[in-house]
Amino acid sequence: MLLIFSISCNNTSDDEVFDNSIAGAGNSLAAPQPITFNVDAVYPHDTTAFTQGLQYHNGKLYESTGLPKKSSLRIVDIKSGVPEKKYLIPDPEIFGEGITIFKNKIYQLTWESHKIFVYNENDISHPVNTLKWKYEGWGITNDGQNLIVSDGSDKLYYIQPDEAIHDTRIIKIISVADNRGAVDSLNELEYINGFVFANRWYSNEIVKIDTANGHVVGKMDLTGLLNQYAPNEKITDGEVLNGIAYDSTTKKLFITGKLWPKMFEIRLN
Repeated sequence: MLLIFSISCNNTSDDEVFDNSIAGAGNSLAAPQPITFNVDAVYPHDTTAFTQGLQYHNGKLYESTGLPKKSSLRIVDIKSGVPEKKYLIPDPEIFGEGITIFKNKIYQLTWESHKIFVYNENDISHPVNTLKWKYEGWGITNDGQNLIVSDGSDKLYYIQPDEAIHDTRIIKIISVADNRGAVDSLNELEYINGFVFANRWYSNEIVKIDTANGHVVGKMDLTGLLNQYAPNEKITDGEVLNGIAYDSTTKKLFITGKLWPKMFEIRLN
């Protein structure tokens, strides 16, 4: 079985050894089940938004965007796709990544800058703190007790923010695998009822991860979704599926991609 690590220090050491035995070929995991869905609504999406993170919270849609000189945090009107509020990160070298709202704070990852920006939930005009993060930042969500972060590998890091010392403390690490082996390139994350849904970078799939053991128990195939609703849109190589936000009231997901012209409201079957 997968080994889940409990760590008391602020960060892991470089020479840690992880038990990846479950990730090898021929493991005994069951194949993930297909997850089907219906598209209930299609909305415009800002084609200048290189979407790295989505979060639906208290009736508002929050979006984090990337790219140097263009990285931002936004509150977006879902029906029009227009930002109601926007904070443009002033540092031109920052590449914004995933976001989550945890205990009345917004946490925004950066890709290679080893920083997590912290904002007050009701004020995105500026960060109120900056935390250190040892690895690359890709996706972030939370389970109500811990932040959960991906770094592009097959690992999910459970961390606690410590704003007093501007740092983060790793609580445990989960390795993610399916019946074929390790599942890496985990990008934007969304925690839903004990599972983490994750975009896989440069793929058309979203995987459903059991947080009890790291096993991928389901997969959504979104191949052709954008082409179906925007057949004349020319998408370049980097404009991939990315962005998952869950509305716990309606039990629906908002799905989009980097620089996509559409956002989809979908219902899982």
